Amino acid sequence: MTDSQKKEIQMLLKTYIEQYPSQSKAIASLKNVSEATVINIRKGIWESISDDMWRNVGKQIGFSAKGTWKMVETVDFKTIVHYMEDAQEYSNVFAMIVPSGGGKTFTARWFQANRQNVYHIECSEYFNRKEFLRKILEAMGKENVGLNVSEMMEMIVSILMRQENPLLILDEVDKLPDPVLYFFITIYNKLYGKCGIVMMATEFLNKRIMRGRRMNKKGYAEIFSRIGRKFISVRGTTKEEVAEICKANGVSDAQIIHSIYNEYEGDLRRVERGVHKAKVRKLKKAA
Repeated sequence: MTDSQKKEIQMLLKTYIEQYPSQSKAIASLKNVSEATVINIRKGIWESISDDMWRNVGKQIGFSAKGTWKMVETVDFKTIVHYMEDAQEYSNVFAMIVPSGGGKTFTARWFQANRQNVYHIECSEYFNRKEFLRKILEAMGKENVGLNVSEMMEMIVSILMRQENPLLILDEVDKLPDPVLYFFITIYNKLYGKCGIVMMATEFLNKRIMRGRRMNKKGYAEIFSRIGRKFISVRGTTKEEVAEICKANGVSDAQIIHSIYNEYEGDLRRVERGVHKAKVRKLKKAA
C-alpha cells in the first residue's frame, strides 16, 4: 500500500463521511473499522494502521488498486440519475431495468456519494427478511443488534419519516426471494409520500413480475401497481460512449478502442477489463 494510495483512500473516506449526517454514523456503517482508525486516517496519522486495515477501509468506500475509474456521463447514466432525482425530490417510486454490466450499481453508488439521505442496498439471493432490513439499517449507519423484524421495520420507517427527501435504492431486486420481495409493499405503504424508492434490476425482474401476475401469485399485482404499472428501460451504451469511456480512462488508440467495443457485448465491466489490459500491455512494452 503506497502513500499515494493511502492519500486516495483518505480523500474517498472524506467524501464517504460527508454523505452521512455525522461521522459517527458513517463509522457505524463500516465493518471492522474503529473510530480511532477513521480519525487517524483523516488526520494523516498512519504509522499504526496496517495495510490490511487500509485495504479493508478502501474496499468499503470504493477504492481500487487499479486506480479510480473515471466516470463518463452517458445517456444511460443521465437517465438513471434523472429518475433517482425525481424519486428523491417528489417521493416517487420507479422500477428500472438495466442490463447486467450496464452501470446501474456504479451510478447508484455515485448518486449516494453525492446526495444526502440516500441509501443504496445491494440485494442478494441469500437475503431473508431480517437480513434485508439489517442491510437497510446498516446503510443508514444504525445498530440493529437484538431487534426482531417488526422492530427493525419500525426503526427504518421512523428514521426515514424524520428525514428530508430520503431515497432508498434497491439494487438487483430480481435476486430477492418472494417473502423478501413482498417487503417492498410494506415499505411502500408505510412511507407513501414520505420517501422515494428506486428498484433496479435486469430484465429478469420484468419477466418475473409479469409471470407472477399471470399466475395470480401473491403480491405480484400489488408490486406492479406500486411501481406505476411500468418498468423503465435504458437504451444501452453506444460505440461513441464506449470510446469516451476508454479515452477518459487513459486509452486513446482508435484500434484498441474498436477492439474493446467489439468485445464488450453490452457489459461495461468488459470495457473496464479491456482498458486495464491495454494499459498493462503498454507498460510491458515500455519496460
